[in-house]
Amino acid sequence: MDQWTRLDPIFDSEAAARDIAAAAALRADAQDHDAGFPQEDIDDLARLGLLAAPIPVEHGGAGLGTEPGAGTLAEVLRLVGYGSLALGRLYEGHVNALQLIARYGAPDQRDRLFADAHAGHLFGVWNTEPSEGGLRVEAQDTDARLHGVKTFASGAGSVTRALVTVGHPNQAGTAMMVVPLQAGTRADLSAWRAQGMRASATGTVDFTGLAYEADAILGHPDDYFRQPAFSGGAWRFAAVQLGGIEAVFDAWRGHLDRLDRGGDPHQLARLGEGAIAVEGARLWVERGAKVASEAALPPERVVAYINLVRLAVERAGLDVLQLAQRSVGLQGFLRGHPLERRARDLGTYLRQPGPDRALTGAASEILRIGGMAGDLWTENAA
Repeated sequence: MDQWTRLDPIFDSEAAARDIAAAAALRADAQDHDAGFPQEDIDDLARLGLLAAPIPVEHGGAGLGTEPGAGTLAEVLRLVGYGSLALGRLYEGHVNALQLIARYGAPDQRDRLFADAHAGHLFGVWNTEPSEGGLRVEAQDTDARLHGVKTFASGAGSVTRALVTVGHPNQAGTAMMVVPLQAGTRADLSAWRAQGMRASATGTVDFTGLAYEADAILGHPDDYFRQPAFSGGAWRFAAVQLGGIEAVFDAWRGHLDRLDRGGDPHQLARLGEGAIAVEGARLWVERGAKVASEAALPPERVVAYINLVRLAVERAGLDVLQLAQRSVGLQGFLRGHPLERRARDLGTYLRQPGPDRALTGAASEILRIGGMAGDLWTENAA
């Protein structure tokens, strides 16, 4: 542990996140292009200690999200997302990877990988792949190599430590491993022509031919999908989305103030409705972080609650977008207006997989639970 630069015991992750958010907001428009990437902001995450902050304290980090409590991590993710949703998406993936390593890694793996995070490596979690050509280990007589791709990989070409799910010929389930990558290699961003989140560098990464290292595998087969951590961790991206919702709200609020539209009762009514949506999303994220981290409820109930968090934040975001765009009008769709890019990024990032399944799954659990509605998410539920 002596080779690591330990974070100061009084490291203030929220203060660092505020500094990063302020700088990221100023750079975000310039990064908003095909194959864009917030490299200067990632450098700030490393310089100000947030890349290392999720590392457990005994490994020289701040234990962000574990030892100080998930509430602090929720605030950090919200702030980073406020500055740039693309940066927030990348940072949330980095945090997720380090938490998985802390949970499932062997001591020597944690030592090695946490040292990489201290050194400034950006981690990511990539589990999406095509129905044909997904990532797998191909065993040969003398060695074993990886074959296949991951798709919708945020940070492709810039993430240098990729935590991936992979098929393995000697395992019945899905393996999880961390693969070292060279920056600027194996990534194809040509298909990422999304309306928003253009600076997230989301693309396809081809691992074919990379040597398979046996000590790269974390934990046991299917650990990656173990509940409630797998679905329960969705509160983290909801926290990033909350920051984006607040940024849209503030761009809208600033527009009304600049144009002195505060005397229009219709504008005030819309702004009040938006404030209700923003605060509702904040409360859902705050409670979701607590439910997921304390694990006082049965796993299936944790998953149900976090599914509701996902959908409540999505609804709040869509409501704020509609209200803001109606209030600002055509100007909010013109490039250069503070609302325009923020709205595109938020509208894109709100599109998360399986919303209908999340809703019906949560509803089924609610129907199964006995007792009073007020006790559904407490230990008093039947």
